[in-house]
Amino acid sequence: MKNLLYIGNKLNNSKSNLAAISIIGTLLEKEGYKLYYASSYNNKIVRLMDMLYACVKYRKKVDYVIIDTYSTLNFYFALSVSQLCRLLGVNYITRLNGGNLPRRLKSNRRMSHMIFNNAYVSISPSLYLKEKFSEFGYKNVKYIPNALNIDEYPFSHRDYDVPKLLWVRSFSEIYNPKLAVNVMQSLIEYYPNSELCMVGPDSDGSLSEVQGLANQLNLNIRFTGKLKKSEWIELSRSYNIFINTTNYDNTPVSVMEAMALGLPIVSTNVGGIPYLIIDEEEGLLVPKENEEAMTKAIMKLQNDEGLRKKLIKNARYKAENFDWSIVKQNWIELLS
Repeated sequence: MKNLLYIGNKLNNSKSNLAAISIIGTLLEKEGYKLYYASSYNNKIVRLMDMLYACVKYRKKVDYVIIDTYSTLNFYFALSVSQLCRLLGVNYITRLNGGNLPRRLKSNRRMSHMIFNNAYVSISPSLYLKEKFSEFGYKNVKYIPNALNIDEYPFSHRDYDVPKLLWVRSFSEIYNPKLAVNVMQSLIEYYPNSELCMVGPDSDGSLSEVQGLANQLNLNIRFTGKLKKSEWIELSRSYNIFINTTNYDNTPVSVMEAMALGLPIVSTNVGGIPYLIIDEEEGLLVPKENEEAMTKAIMKLQNDEGLRKKLIKNARYKAENFDWSIVKQNWIELLS
């Protein structure tokens, strides 16, 4: 088996959900791969220094360096690490995260070329990013979807006497959590007993703004803060519709998990979402920042039992194809 250095934000704090580095790294370890990690430091400068040091430290021990690559500040982390790997003569693999990476390809062409053209391969968890990278001329992109352990997600049947909405994400402006509150305000005009539960850590200070909006509108919304996966899966039994309000997206694991749990999904039609969910077949997709459209879609789910059952069944079937027992074959083939 190969030895791997995985570079990413291996953080465990109140402001972030579990990142791909922790999920995929653990799964690869179970398959017998030896993994080293960087970095778990919260301070961004210290984290970057630790990432670079790890590349030097393990350069003769590892076969590949896997670099989680995002579109925000961590884009520059990936640039720094990738160029050090080139200098050290170590093969690196970029794993593409974040639905806004295509904007980076356009606005930072030279830096993007330095990172991705010199990668052994780039792994895209969505067909959306694979297609976008291809449009910019990158051919060494391999699609490997995010993985689930499907047995962790019990398929549950729910009552639909009243809309009980579940939102699971970090509170960040790009995920537009305020839309969920505004949708709730519209929905109670038709279903006064509607419920909304919002699960996730406060990433950029948005939580207090969302809570303030809820108070201003006199809405009784449940905010749980960050929960362990097992905790929110148990919580999901009490809710019957999953909403995803984001303005930018790739292939969010929380949506995949909702599909596995049997929660019908209403999501904004952005980024990689339409590559994950076929509208009217596996969920309902609406324009971003459109309170009216999302409210109508929720009501449509509530009132059309036949449609609801079809979406739930099809979404669960697709989620089963993301099981690690299937996805791991792609990783094994790549790393061999």
